[in-house]
Amino acid sequence: MSDALAGLYQQVILDHSKLRTGFGELEHADAVRFERNPTCGDEITLEIALEPGTDRIAALAWRGAGCSISQASASVLAGLAPGLTMAELQSTIDAFREMMRSRGVGEPDEDVLGDAVVFQGVSKFVMRVKCAMLGWVAAEGCLVDVAAGRPDAAV
Repeated sequence: MSDALAGLYQQVILDHSKLRTGFGELEHADAVRFERNPTCGDEITLEIALEPGTDRIAALAWRGAGCSISQASASVLAGLAPGLTMAELQSTIDAFREMMRSRGVGEPDEDVLGDAVVFQGVSKFVMRVKCAMLGWVAAEGCLVDVAAGRPDAAV
């Protein structure tokens, strides 16, 4: 990755950590999940609402506190999730996890990950991977809870 591209990615992360897409609570959530990173203390509560009668994500909201990476990652996820089916969101989470395990090697699929590709550089720093994954793990937990009929299982 070029220095210019790395700088651009860093700026996108900083912007998302300040602007926080999806930050807040939903009026109605089909699943709510709390996750905490015990290593650094980052925490998040993430909510997913489905379009009535479907498995399509209508909205994803989150609230929490932590480093700029965890906050920006949740913000990017909140921008990506609406409109995806539960299966598509799971595939996106899987692709993000694969990228975070890559240690910066390879090219992530921008068609799948959208703005989340900016976190590829974070994958080089093992201690920061959990920060970037926090919201995604919470979203995955919500998907499991919805599928099992347990909307408040981990709150």
